[in-house]
Parts: sequence; structure tokens; C-alpha cells
Amino acid sequence: MHVLVIGAAGMVGRKLVQRIAADGGIGGRDVSKLTLVDVVSPAAPPGIPAEAWAADLSAPGEAARMVAGRPDLIYHLAAIVSGEAEADFEKGYRINLDGTRLLFEAIRQEGLRQPYTPRVVFTSSIAVFGAPFPEAIPDEFHLTPLTSYGTQKAIGELLLADFSRRGILDGIGIRLPTICIRPGAPNKAASGFFSGILREPLAGREAVLPVPDSVMHWHASPRAAVGFLLHAAGLDTGPLGARRNLTMPGLAATVAEQIEALRRVAGDRAVALIRREPDETIGRIVAGWPRRFDAKRAEALGFRAETSFDEIIRVHIDDELGGKLA
Repeated sequence: MHVLVIGAAGMVGRKLVQRIAADGGIGGRDVSKLTLVDVVSPAAPPGIPAEAWAADLSAPGEAARMVAGRPDLIYHLAAIVSGEAEADFEKGYRINLDGTRLLFEAIRQEGLRQPYTPRVVFTSSIAVFGAPFPEAIPDEFHLTPLTSYGTQKAIGELLLADFSRRGILDGIGIRLPTICIRPGAPNKAASGFFSGILREPLAGREAVLPVPDSVMHWHASPRAAVGFLLHAAGLDTGPLGARRNLTMPGLAATVAEQIEALRRVAGDRAVALIRREPDETIGRIVAGWPRRFDAKRAEALGFRAETSFDEIIRVHIDDELGGKLA
């Protein structure tokens, strides 16, 4: 099986590629070739023939180049994150919307030359939903995003469903929770503080908390996110019908509950490194985000996430800190 990963240099993309290389396949199918693309050249893993290059998906001709090798499975992970998409309107729509449309159109054009219907796994976001919310958002809740990023992802979901309906591709969209704890340096995502208030203290560094302790959000670990992507690759999409986009399971927790989990795992010394510094812009963005979901469709299809924040923190310690605290 030939697998194309677009966005392979990002955090989730890197972990996905590492997992595929370690397993040697996906869902019991051997991977014979990896094609890895991002705006910076991704690192090719050992053990599997791989081709990697840097490209902008939204640039003319690049999407066609990516699908020219007719990959069996395409992971579309590339996106401008929420805060950056809100700050740079033009860039957000060019990357998150135009890039997606050009990819799907390139697949269509490839199929016109010779029959071709790849499985496409598209990473969407819970940002496709907007307030006011019920206590737990059901699968049937309407899409009314309150950010440009959420709007771009919602349009991508509609395109995925329509191209799948027409038999151009076999798509499945997975609405990722906020991924926590993200390793590495902070990015421009408005949700970055959810990871920062845990990641930095665990490494012995100060972290800034820009919102009240009462803020609640929906989370899953990077390990769970990779699990979602691998599971989606082999899923029978027949039972999905026309509803090709799924909200992934996760864990609803307040900032206060995150901090208490940090205290249980790493002690008062780590918690003392969190400095409260309100940010009205971030607070306004977060206030329009969903807090809790009833992800029964995804759970019935076998998708799984963590059930406690202690578990999420320990995943980070195991996967990023060698099992030891600073």
C-alpha cells in the first residue's frame, strides 16, 4: 500500500509516520511506500521506502504532483492553525480551504485518466461547532463555526462528503479534539495554553495561563490522535452513508481539573510554575468553543481516547520525557 501524508512534518504527522514505520503497515496491510510532504521537508523514517519533499499544497500544480503516484491512502493533515487563521484571513483560506479543494480536484482529475478512488482521511476540528451549545454536543448538532478556521474546516467537511458521494474518493473526516499535551515549542494555536500549562511545568519551566480556571474544553493526547488516524484508514465507510465526518471521542475537563491532575502527577512545585496572565483575545476565541461531546457514532465504530487527565499527562511523560519528570 502506498501512503501519502500531507502535513507530515507537523507534530501529529511526525508521530503518525513514526508509528507506521514502527508497525510496518496499517490495519494489517503492509505499507510499501510513503510519500511525505509539508511546507518544510519532512524526515523520512527508516525501514520503509519513502519520498519526502517540501511543497505548498495551495500552490499551482502541487496537489497534482502529490497524487501523481496514485497513493492508495491519503492523509490530509495540512492546515494553518486556529489563531493564525484568525489573524491572517487570506492565508487561512488559501491553505485550509483552497489547498483542500485543489487536493480533491487533483484526485478527480487523476481518476478521469484511469479509475482511481483513494481512501482520504481528512483532519477536521471541533471548531466547526459554535455557541450556543447543549450540555453535550451530539453527532447531529449543526455546524455554525464562530472562527475563520472553523469555517474553513466545515467547508472542507462538505467537500469531502460531496466528493465521496460522487465516488471520486472514499473519504472520512475526523474532528480532532484539542490535542494535549503537544510536545515541542508553543505554536500559534489559540488552544496552545491547554498544553503549555502542563508541558512547561513538567519540564521545570514557567507557563502562562491566559483564561480562567473555569474554562472547559475537549481533549485527547497525541497518542490517541494517531490512533484515530490509523483506525480511520481501515474503517468500513459503508455504514457512514453520506455522513462522512465524525467527532472523535475525548475528555472534557476544566483548566482547574487539568491543574489538579498536574498536582497529582507532578506535585505542588509544578503547579507553582503556572502564572495567570489574562488575554482578552484568547479568552474571546475560547469562549465560542465547544466543551463536551457525545461522540457515540465514533465510539460505536471503535475510536478510543483517554478517560482521565492523569492518563493524558502520563502519556506525555512516557512518550516525550522518557518516563521521568524534570
